Amino acid sequence: MTRRSVLFTPGDRPEMLRKAPTAGADVLVFDLEDAVSPARIAEARTTVREVLTDPDFDPDCEVCMRVNAAPDQARADLEAILGDGGGAGDNDDADRNPRLDAIMQPKVESATDVDRLAGGLEAHDASVPILALIETAGGVLNAPDVAAAPATDALVFGAEDLSADIGATRTDEGLEVLYARERVVIAAAANGVDAIDTVYTDFGDERGLVEETEFAIQLGYDGKMAIHPAQVEPINEAFTPEPADVEWAEAVLEGKREADADGRGVFEVNGQMIDAPLIAQAERILERAEAAADSDGGE
Repeated sequence: MTRRSVLFTPGDRPEMLRKAPTAGADVLVFDLEDAVSPARIAEARTTVREVLTDPDFDPDCEVCMRVNAAPDQARADLEAILGDGGGAGDNDDADRNPRLDAIMQPKVESATDVDRLAGGLEAHDASVPILALIETAGGVLNAPDVAAAPATDALVFGAEDLSADIGATRTDEGLEVLYARERVVIAAAANGVDAIDTVYTDFGDERGLVEETEFAIQLGYDGKMAIHPAQVEPINEAFTPEPADVEWAEAVLEGKREADADGRGVFEVNGQMIDAPLIAQAERILERAEAAADSDGGE
């Protein structure tokens, strides 16, 4: 599974929810939190339930739902979506099991938060992976423990809410959140879970999006959140290795096989001395290329 692009769609917009798969994102997030006004939460829950239980809704990507942060609201979200009938009125599909592959949990500050939500999912026989959104000072400090929680499958970095939480002023350079951004990706890597980078809020600035996505890749992130369908393709392209990089990686692994046969620890590829860190880099490039090809239908 690859999570290059993670696209949010407001839960109270049925036409957008049904159209979301056409954007080509690796992950769709049907949002019951920030994208929905408090007055429309009940309506959004019903709408999301109706879409997820529609037998015609079966996209070839990961389908996720972001619940609300407050535990009582999160429980209500799960009950509405996963409970019997889900409050979906007379909808004939209301009793179908919803298509739900993962849950995104906002404002996670501890492993206990993840465990609590995982328990709620188990109560509904829906033990799906949790994408833990780190967007508070407490969450950043406890990111390693959050990543180590059994149900956590990814850490997601939220720079905007973090900035508000600590009173920082957001800048184009992003130095005010760089420490947190790096801590999240390191915590994810140390625990073998995915790391998803923060949103780029100016969806009309493709060049800026690409530059920030390339920087996220340099930091070690596996994917990036998107708030508009137009952001999906540039993000996917940025996270898909270039043919020249794939060719280099293949040459490195071929060189490794030959070196192993000869009992050599280091070897040369096109004038470059190759050792363990570069071998690991080559393996990561090929893993990303293969995952991208699978997500794009083998194109």
